[in-house]
Amino acid sequence: MMASNYTNKWYKLDNAAIIVPCSAHGSDTRVFRIACELKEPVDPELLQQCLDDTMEEFPYLNSYLRKGLFWYYLDGLRRTARVEEDAHAALRPIYFPGRRNLLYRVTYYHCRINLEMFHVLADGTGAFVFFRRLLTNYLARAHHLSLEDAGVTDTSSLQEKAGDAFSHYYRHVKGSDQLKQMTSVKAFQIRTDRDPNLQNHLIEGVVSAKRFVDAAHEHRTTVGILAVSLYIAAILDGMSVHDRKRPVVISVPVNLRQFFPSETARNFFGVINIPFSADKYDGTLESIIDVVRASFSAQLTPDRISSTMNSYSALVNNYVVKVVPLFLKEPVMTYYLAHAHSGITATISNMERIHMPREVEGYIDHFAAFMTAPSMQITMATYGDKLVFGSAGSYADHQVMLHFYRRLTAMGMEAEIATNDCDAPDSAESAAEKKTAARRARSRRREKRRAAKQQKKAAKEAR
Repeated sequence: MMASNYTNKWYKLDNAAIIVPCSAHGSDTRVFRIACELKEPVDPELLQQCLDDTMEEFPYLNSYLRKGLFWYYLDGLRRTARVEEDAHAALRPIYFPGRRNLLYRVTYYHCRINLEMFHVLADGTGAFVFFRRLLTNYLARAHHLSLEDAGVTDTSSLQEKAGDAFSHYYRHVKGSDQLKQMTSVKAFQIRTDRDPNLQNHLIEGVVSAKRFVDAAHEHRTTVGILAVSLYIAAILDGMSVHDRKRPVVISVPVNLRQFFPSETARNFFGVINIPFSADKYDGTLESIIDVVRASFSAQLTPDRISSTMNSYSALVNNYVVKVVPLFLKEPVMTYYLAHAHSGITATISNMERIHMPREVEGYIDHFAAFMTAPSMQITMATYGDKLVFGSAGSYADHQVMLHFYRRLTAMGMEAEIATNDCDAPDSAESAAEKKTAARRARSRRREKRRAAKQQKKAAKEAR
């Protein structure tokens, strides 16, 4: 008798994940990537063995997404992803309605190992718990290290990893204020040509972590505030006078584990929005830093963070919302999300400093992370002295990031930049050629219609 492909184990979506299926559209696939660049080529067969073994500690990741009567949920599968060479578009869709496919993938290319995951499974911090374990197992086997020597100290149980921290800490409060606040501001939107195939373009910029920290100290601020301020400045550099009538609003995800102790490897984050009006900009970075610092201080308080966390849970725990069928909820949530996105210009996320077991540190060069967004997003990852800014977006040109790196180099930092745009130097020229070809095609169609009308007119006159 053949074994079933299903585990008969299902999982409720956490409160941050319930809106993810409704928000996955176009280039915003709600897929994120964490990449590790090793100092040696990857052995794909060994990586597959380690993936199979590591999955025993994270069984809930081997699930597919199903529609229930009231909410989506995860249904367990008895299979693990196949390790494949990274030969396709980055951050391409993983979730396809109706398909019973896994919601993560593991790929490799030369010295790089990539984990891509649909956001219903975990946030970046939760996914890295799994990725760290996978890398540790791989490097320990590749170099014949015992797991004890590799410094594996993860003591959390399977139940703790799969736990819903939102439900654990939820207190019944009114959550509508937070939702209204997210849609109350119409932010400046980055408008430029999109990739014709809506594929995400990745740019990976590496700078010295020490030099960036020194720059933050020189401006008497933190790494996070400096990064957000530079991002705002880069956007302002490309805005016209007319564009500056609307504020630049940067969305910043916050790891709630910093405020509420939890071992969950699923989603557990909040979001704060940092607005900046161009009329407060006097041409100096300090004028931006002062506003960003004040906004961080006002929003990163225990009461505000608690309110933000509870606002995520309030929607799910609302009795009226609970009894409404999913097919009626979906269009409403999609409409709400569209309004929420209109209040955000771009997003920046910080994975902070990454630590690996001491015995395997020397085999790793750096980490990088990328996340799709309705507009564009930068994700910061620090390992050793390498701070990596990973940006993702479906824009055909990258003016914001150009201004961003110009500002970094003006501050004395050398930036090593890589991209998946293999034709990046010719992208503008290619786009212009496509537009010219399209105009010529439209002109030919107009000429054909005009000629057809003339022929009909001549035939009538002949009769």
